[in-house]
Amino acid sequence: MKRRLIVLMAAAVPAAAALTPTAAGALSRDSGPAAATTCAAVPVSAPSGTKVESVKAVAHAGGTVTFPAAPPLHPEEETLTDVPAWCDLTVTVSHPGAKDHVAIKISLPQDRKKWTGRFQATGGSAYLAGDLGGAPLVSAVKAGYVAAATDAGVGANPLDVSGWALTAAGKVNTPLLENFASRSLHDMAVIGKDVAKRFYDRSVSYAYWNGCSTGGRQGYEEAQSRPADFDGILAKAPAINWDRFAVATLWSQAVFNEEKVAPTSCELEAFTAAAVKACDTLDGVEDGVIDSPHKCGWDPRRLVGTKVVCEDKTIVISRATADAVRKVWAGPVISGRKLWYGPNKGASLAALASPGAPFFVADTWVKYFVTQDPSFDTTKLTYTSFGRLFRASQRRFNDIIGSDDPDLSAFAKAGGKLLSWHGQTDELVPTQGTVDYRERVERALGGGERVDDFYRLFLLPGVNHCGGGTGPYPADDLGALVTWVEKGKAPATLAASVSGADGRTVTRNVCRYPMVARYTGHGDTASAANYRCVTA
Repeated sequence: MKRRLIVLMAAAVPAAAALTPTAAGALSRDSGPAAATTCAAVPVSAPSGTKVESVKAVAHAGGTVTFPAAPPLHPEEETLTDVPAWCDLTVTVSHPGAKDHVAIKISLPQDRKKWTGRFQATGGSAYLAGDLGGAPLVSAVKAGYVAAATDAGVGANPLDVSGWALTAAGKVNTPLLENFASRSLHDMAVIGKDVAKRFYDRSVSYAYWNGCSTGGRQGYEEAQSRPADFDGILAKAPAINWDRFAVATLWSQAVFNEEKVAPTSCELEAFTAAAVKACDTLDGVEDGVIDSPHKCGWDPRRLVGTKVVCEDKTIVISRATADAVRKVWAGPVISGRKLWYGPNKGASLAALASPGAPFFVADTWVKYFVTQDPSFDTTKLTYTSFGRLFRASQRRFNDIIGSDDPDLSAFAKAGGKLLSWHGQTDELVPTQGTVDYRERVERALGGGERVDDFYRLFLLPGVNHCGGGTGPYPADDLGALVTWVEKGKAPATLAASVSGADGRTVTRNVCRYPMVARYTGHGDTASAANYRCVTA
């Protein structure tokens, strides 16, 4: 998500100049080895319907840069070393009639020799359109990119929409929702590339999108609605089908209420562990990972009567609880009609489905957007009220934030490449929703082989939402996308690794959908060299 603004043209700084920020954001010039551009505001061209309000510049000396912990997005402090001096240009824009003020931050290496000619737009998470203050922008600068992010005019809190979701009259603030869903993305792409051109006096060579979760959805949205904005889109764990999944992930609340059970987190994790144990070796290797969850036919009712020790208390799994878990895994079904997908077996049920603890993105979506009633209690859902909310969300908001149009023909014609992956143990956004979208694209555009020319999906066994879990995680997914875009070499696999429970590093070459990696039967099962991609 990103935005831009207006002022002066950049001028060259003498060759023997190193840049350090002053209190006013101007630059002091000390002796140093590298020539650099001046960190100053530049004139900005905005898309039609977007007005530039201001442009501000702040210089940074680089070196070692530490970002303090800022939960939930950044639970731990992060330090980057060897960061080149860079300039932040913050462009504030608005849209007539929207009563908005949107910040777009563009971070640029001061030394033009440090710039590779690439532009990278970075995405958001939950209700955060983009991270303007964290490490993603500076990491991109270190890698030689001009980087951009936008707040979409909705602020910097991924958990709280109370300040922008509703108007004073209690209705959905449609202009700001449209900013969050799509409009700000295009603004950021246009303005970010324009700022780079004016700052360095040369055009961007390649433009990339990089985002996970909300950021993944944003990438898909750009491919669908603005196919010329980016040459390459890296969209991970994409929260597409927002109007459906953001209600569907509340299904467990309705199930537990209707079935009159309230399983503890400990009980829910017992079902997850039992499913993994039962289906782990379906791929021929015992590694604590269900490789293909859709092929795991284990029935939770087999756990009935099992004793589980939870905080020194022994609980016997009841048939009612097992039936409820079976329905949660199956996903929402109303009057015999399947509405959406449930979590994969192997994904943490406790993280998503605990009674009385709804997934906050879904809870917020229903309260502020679907019902426009912040006091609405999603923990009291029934099958009837769930079905009503699901249909209302789809009817009112699919066109705004569904991000699920399967017609990617314009993106393909523009030469764009979409590289996407989704963890098979994603506990928040159902993996099968992404598979459903990919299959709809294939039906719309002539089959998997043709779609693979511009859009490749990778399903990562044992990987949670945006990372973590027991399965190998991609080492350089962005690098794979860059190689595809700039050298025409499409990735058949993604190199991935994880530290195993025994301390060894487990490697895999994750295969492109619909293929899967299978052990050859010879050699170390922890080594990618002993696996081959086969048709699932």
